[in-house]
Amino acid sequence: MYWKVGKVKITKIVELETVGSTRFILPLASNEEIRKSPWLVPHFATDEGRLKMSIHSLVVETSARRIVVDTGLGNDKQGRNVPTWNNRQGPFLETMREAGFAPDSIDTVLCTHLHVDHVGWNTSLVNGKWVPTFANARYVFGRAEYEHWRDDREEPDKVAVFNDSVKPVADAGRADLVASDARLTDEITLIPTPGHSPGHMSVHIRSDGEEALLTGDVAHHPCQMAHLDWSSTADFDPVQSAATRRQLFGRFADTETLVIGGHFNAGRIRRDDDAFKFIV
Repeated sequence: MYWKVGKVKITKIVELETVGSTRFILPLASNEEIRKSPWLVPHFATDEGRLKMSIHSLVVETSARRIVVDTGLGNDKQGRNVPTWNNRQGPFLETMREAGFAPDSIDTVLCTHLHVDHVGWNTSLVNGKWVPTFANARYVFGRAEYEHWRDDREEPDKVAVFNDSVKPVADAGRADLVASDARLTDEITLIPTPGHSPGHMSVHIRSDGEEALLTGDVAHHPCQMAHLDWSSTADFDPVQSAATRRQLFGRFADTETLVIGGHFNAGRIRRDDDAFKFIV
């Protein structure tokens, strides 16, 4: 699946898709509540009100760059807080190659934030050592985000993620720490969107008069556009995350900006009373 934004092409590479089983991340999103927003069906929820979500990467191609935005769960990782995320042996890299994106063809990896399901394929296990998966790439991390997780040693699962999927990149000299509003290319600028994590960033793309927004995890699901106060259990600051949603969605609502989530497909944001809805 891919989208064109001016001269920029965005391709979705799926690692894992789920239907339902998402209450652990969005506890207020009951089947009954979801059915009250019929615009979610069929693209983002089933008729029964079960949420459709995915863990995926987005490959952004410009005339000069080939960028992977977020890198999923990865294989062989341990110490994850979701049992099925441990020691995965999935075909993600093969899927990338089949789509035309060999790992050594990637020149930039951009992580919107450094949570477990956005950094996993940063590294691969080779002869018992974690090494950068994308050997020719610079890895772009938000400085505030990186420094927070580097210095936070209290939660074992997050320590494990940093140690196997982030630190080896820095140790290999492949990491570039940037401001959360940095301009990466003529077409790509970062937007600070804190709340889900301390230094979370979204990605704003402009090309030939067209625009796209890669939200990362500002929202895990479009139902949070209708319910801005439905913060995720994984949010670092639930109050800030709700405020960020209102501000970001308000900025792009009722425009033709193509919006692609960190865990959901593309659409456009429309105002709906005091909140928003998402239209494919």
